[in-house]
Amino acid sequence: MMAARKGVFGLAALVFGVLMLLAGDPPLAQAIDLPLPDAAQEARARSLHKQLRCLVCQNQSIVDSNATLARDLRIIVRERVAAGESDRQVLDFMVARYGDWVLMNPPFKAATLVLWIGPGLIFLGASVGVFFYFRRARRQFAAAAPLSKAERRRLDALFDDG
Repeated sequence: MMAARKGVFGLAALVFGVLMLLAGDPPLAQAIDLPLPDAAQEARARSLHKQLRCLVCQNQSIVDSNATLARDLRIIVRERVAAGESDRQVLDFMVARYGDWVLMNPPFKAATLVLWIGPGLIFLGASVGVFFYFRRARRQFAAAAPLSKAERRRLDALFDDG
């Protein structure tokens, strides 16, 4: 019985291992980022990495993300920096390819207006809704009819028995 159990677990581990290999990139392949040979260019590239958002994680810069797409974006940035492009040219290329959303701090313009004022509008709308809800509830409470004499006697009887 014990030997059969070991065989089943061994087979399950083998199947799991094969599935992990077929699932995609090996985990170590995603973590390898080769820095640029020139230290000044590498510093510029890292500075640009901090300004670009991971499109998969959406709340991390590409320097903080382990996603495959973030790694690809880091490689593109390094290639463009190594080719001699300015920081502005690299950022403009990324924006042209992925839109303003790729920037950690998108510019204030008509297309990104919702990104900048949307949270404030949502908060304002929720505040107005809460105000009117409680205002209506207070009116309904104030407009409640008083108990009739029969209802008052019944209520008093209920409390006297307890």
